[in-house]
Amino acid sequence: MYAIIEDSGTQIKVSEGDVIRVATRDVPVNASTLTFDKVLMVGDIEGKIDQPTIGTPRIDGATVTADVLAQEKTNKVTVIKFKRRKGYKRKYGHRQDYLKVRITSIQA
Repeated sequence: MYAIIEDSGTQIKVSEGDVIRVATRDVPVNASTLTFDKVLMVGDIEGKIDQPTIGTPRIDGATVTADVLAQEKTNKVTVIKFKRRKGYKRKYGHRQDYLKVRITSIQA
């Protein structure tokens, strides 16, 4: 079974057991699970369901549950600004925070 979820303006196709990266958010210290309620579509890989269920725009009552594995940062992106013959150079970097989660169940 697979689902397409929306998280922070991004649509992600997930199946049970997938490890994905989602935008960081305030998660309580003792919370180890995360629930996505913005499910846009649910389908079945094995062909048990003839047609996938498509929401308008979301499927009511459908949820995707995930275990929080870690809070990490991406690789550094280096940005350099330079204007020739003007003596202008700037260099800075950025590392984006994200949550690493494992999808445990899809409820349609």
